[in-house]
Amino acid sequence: MTTKQILQEEFDLLAIDLIAKHKQLGMKASGKWIDSLETKVSSDKGVLIGEDYTEQLQYGRAKGKFPPIDMIKKWIVSKGLTYDIPINSLAFLIARKISREGWKRKDHGGVELVSQVITPKRIDSIINRVGIEMTLNVVDMIENTYKVNA
Repeated sequence: MTTKQILQEEFDLLAIDLIAKHKQLGMKASGKWIDSLETKVSSDKGVLIGEDYTEQLQYGRAKGKFPPIDMIKKWIVSKGLTYDIPINSLAFLIARKISREGWKRKDHGGVELVSQVITPKRIDSIINRVGIEMTLNVVDMIENTYKVNA
């Protein structure tokens, strides 16, 4: 198996596990985050790409800044929430509460989505798999060089 194949396998597994944890923590609203998650792998590195708000799924949102009201309106619709006030007003009230108090989801599964999946132990495991493959490649290169020169 090549380094690129190992990285592709590992990053695909990371994406699968992130999606599973996202659902387990009750973070799924519209499904946009899940649909946006993708892996890009080259021969020597891998990258996970997702929505900009992944940071809020990891750390929450600090108080003091209004979150995007349009995203809150989409969340209200996707959750099927209905109240006796217009959706624009409801979205504004939710945004104002988040700007005053922040958002941590401590009573609803918490945050730390990424760090619960991409742990130091998991990173070490990936490094070990890739390191073994790279070591074998160097050994093959040395053996092939030796055979040619012998």
